[in-house]
Amino acid sequence: MPSAHKILLIEDDREIQSTLQTVLEGAGYKVSVASNGADGQKMIQIEKPQLVITDMMMPRMGGFPVLEYLKTVDNPPKVIMITANEGGRHKAYAEMLGVVDYLRKPFAMDVMLEAVRQALEGVEEPPAKDGPLKGRVKRKD
Repeated sequence: MPSAHKILLIEDDREIQSTLQTVLEGAGYKVSVASNGADGQKMIQIEKPQLVITDMMMPRMGGFPVLEYLKTVDNPPKVIMITANEGGRHKAYAEMLGVVDYLRKPFAMDVMLEAVRQALEGVEEPPAKDGPLKGRVKRKD
């Protein structure tokens, strides 16, 4: 179950941010948001997400400096970059910096959810705080 996976969404457009947060939380993910790359970098240190979804172009700091920063972090999260930019050079640079997916806006929400599922495949969920029996019903014999 994806509920324990933490995702950091770095997006400056409030409408896109709100829509993506609602969809991801509806799918059971724990989502934190930042509106630029500078705040996103701080939140990566604090939140330790398993996945970062970042826009490319934002005020203060865009997505590429975030990707460059993640190259310096031990055990960095997976990254999906989202952008309205059509340039192939940008995609190639993002892939060189390690993004696991690159989605061009506009995209369907099912495409985003599938990209997130694939990015988190094989990523361990943090242990449940209530112990291993959280949400389980004991069977009477």
